Amino acid sequence: MSAHDAATPRFSWPTRVYWEDTDAGGVVYHARYVAFMERARTEWMRALGYGQESTRQAHGLVFAVRSMRVDFFKPARLDDALGVEVILRQCRKASLVFEQRIVREDTLLIDAEVKVAALDAASFRPRGIEDALYERLKALENTESEH
Repeated sequence: MSAHDAATPRFSWPTRVYWEDTDAGGVVYHARYVAFMERARTEWMRALGYGQESTRQAHGLVFAVRSMRVDFFKPARLDDALGVEVILRQCRKASLVFEQRIVREDTLLIDAEVKVAALDAASFRPRGIEDALYERLKALENTESEH
C-alpha cells in the first residue's frame, strides 16, 4: 500500500539505512528499528490529518509508547531500502495496539507489537481520544492476523 494512503489496512513508510543507523560492521543497531517504527506511526497519523504537534496544540492530546515486543529475524544493512509497516490491531478509547513490520523487498526483518497510550498533553495522564479521531481510528482497526 502507498505510504500516503493511511485509510488502508496496511500503511508502509519507506526508509533507507544510513551510516548513522549502523554499527562498525554496517549492520543496523537494534535501537534504530524503534526509531524507524516511531517515524512510520507518526507519518501514518500525519496522513490521517493528525500530525503530532497539531494534535497536541488543537486537542491537548499526545501518544506515548507503553510497551513493545520486538522480534528480530534478519539484519538490515547499510544502504538497504526498507518498508516500515503500520497496522492498527486494536483501538480503545485511551489506547492503541499496532502491529509493525520492517521489510526489505519481500523479506521480513522485524515484527513488533507496540502498545500506545493516549495522554493529556499538559499532565501526561491517560485520557480518552477525542470522538472524531477515535471514530476514524476505530474504522481502520484490522483485527485479522496475517501470520
